Amino acid sequence: MSASGVLSFTQQGWEQVLAKVKRAVVYLDAACAESLHWGCGSTRLLEAVGGPDCHLREFEPDAIGGGAKQPKAVFVLSCLLKGRTVEILRDIICRSHFQYCVVVTTVSHAVHLTANHVPAAAAAEMEGQQLVFEQLEEKLCEWMGNMNYTAEVFHVPLLLAPVAPHFALTPAFASLFPLLPQDVHLLNSARPDKRKLGSLGDVDSTALTPELLLQIRCLVSGLSSLCEHLGVREECFAVGSLSRVIAADLANYAPAKNRKKTAAGRASVVFVDRTLDLTGAVGHHGDNLVEKIISALPQLPGHTNDVMVNMIALTALHAEEENYNVVAPGCLSQSNDTTAKALWEALLNTKHKEAVMEVRRHLVEAASRENLPIKMSMGRVTPGQLMSYIQLFKNNLKALMNHCGLLQLGLATAQTLKHPQTAKWDNFLAFERLLLQSIGESAMSVVLNQLLPMIKPVTQRTNEDYSPEELLILLIYIYSVTGELTVDKDLCEAEEKVKKALAQVFCEESELSPLLQKITDWDSSINLTFHKSKIAVDELFTSLRDIAGARSLLKQFKSVYVPGNHTHQVSRPHPSDYPLLILFVVGGVTVSEVKMIKDLVASLKPGTQVIVLSTRLLKPLNIPELLFATDRLHADLGF
Repeated sequence: MSASGVLSFTQQGWEQVLAKVKRAVVYLDAACAESLHWGCGSTRLLEAVGGPDCHLREFEPDAIGGGAKQPKAVFVLSCLLKGRTVEILRDIICRSHFQYCVVVTTVSHAVHLTANHVPAAAAAEMEGQQLVFEQLEEKLCEWMGNMNYTAEVFHVPLLLAPVAPHFALTPAFASLFPLLPQDVHLLNSARPDKRKLGSLGDVDSTALTPELLLQIRCLVSGLSSLCEHLGVREECFAVGSLSRVIAADLANYAPAKNRKKTAAGRASVVFVDRTLDLTGAVGHHGDNLVEKIISALPQLPGHTNDVMVNMIALTALHAEEENYNVVAPGCLSQSNDTTAKALWEALLNTKHKEAVMEVRRHLVEAASRENLPIKMSMGRVTPGQLMSYIQLFKNNLKALMNHCGLLQLGLATAQTLKHPQTAKWDNFLAFERLLLQSIGESAMSVVLNQLLPMIKPVTQRTNEDYSPEELLILLIYIYSVTGELTVDKDLCEAEEKVKKALAQVFCEESELSPLLQKITDWDSSINLTFHKSKIAVDELFTSLRDIAGARSLLKQFKSVYVPGNHTHQVSRPHPSDYPLLILFVVGGVTVSEVKMIKDLVASLKPGTQVIVLSTRLLKPLNIPELLFATDRLHADLGF
């Protein structure tokens, strides 16, 4: 049993898929593509497909079908095979010339039975049978136009995108986020004939929406497969209301009963709700280069956990915006490059200063191995210095190909160091430290009044000032770190001033960002009235107060802040002395937190292996999106 099991689990799953793809047109949805991206890379898939042409396509309604010379298709899907997903499958196949179709789903047959409302007792009797999959195989042949053609449908647990040997993400569950107290009212309104829920503490599986419950069951099915791969019987623990539901579902997951009886190893699986501590997610005290990279650089299209690295500097094109889409972007995941992968793992586990020096050292060593005319320089690492090393590879195709992964990480570092967002990072950190001091000494109303002058309309803002989205990040930080509030006249008045100022800023924006469009439910600031904006901001502050009270139901771990100690994260429970601890953060985790967990376990329980899992890799801006612009109760399950 090894922490690197997350990588072998993912690669083993993909090997089952790759065995089916020779000379096929391959359709993947975004979550499966992200698992492939981090697990073994698209190159591995293309090699397995073979042939001179690239037949890799996104699974979507408008996807191109297979031509007359393309008789085979493989679909790799992260969702349940029903509803809209099956309709898209049908449409693609009907406009193609396929004679052999393979459908791989990451969702187990047992969960498909649940989704089709098969009672638990009947499902238990059907163990070992694949009736839902067999019925779809018949449909595939029907859509291909000949019942003698070949169709296969099977399950492979492609749950994870392994970022490091001890750290993996679950792309299919990137939008899964813990509930807030305001969600209790929505749950009650959906069940008028049942006992009313008093608080999040009353929420159990029977209270959740069918979509959310099914999403949880899909996650639990994948985690059970991971435990089977690791050869462990898990003991489940939870901190937080949604985590409690997930932990209970995993503990009682019927298809895992036989596995648990025969498993030789033991593991603790601890689920933690992200909402119990949002300071770590929106704060800037994590001294980590990777966190700054994912905050500064644009997101890789279709991905939730990787970024686009501008590769123009390695070409003969001018570094002008119109050329940016001419060259394919680089990225952080380097699953097939041993040297780049080693550097990536070093960046995850070192502080910012050491990380940039490590990037420089790798570039210098690579240039030296290729006999490039490098000029050594010591002292502080600058983006210009890194770029001068990188451009040595520009006109040497062999050297460029040998070190392509390293050059992508080097460019990501250089572009981040000179990005305006990185300069602002230190401003955020300074203000957060000031807030911590104020929170320790003053009432919440005083802290909000300190924030008020910083809320400026677009016509008065400079590059040093905070945008509306950045102000939301600061507000989340303030309310999460403060904890339970004493609501008095001063607080209400201070909140009202901030609300009005924010509402006015939203109205005066020259263009509403996608986040502000979702928050205000309006696509343009031109028609956004102050009244409409104020209603949206009032709802936003309801969520902020929910955040402040998120730890109120806990008997321990109520505070994430110790006065005079800058900042202190949620203490982690130590449920048992099992040799493996799997910590699952529901709602996302930061690179700094992963390192903190790893270091903490090493110091408190030497010899214990730790695997950190989470729904997504977080940057500060993700939290306002997840809090204010996501439907937490109704998951999109593809049907």
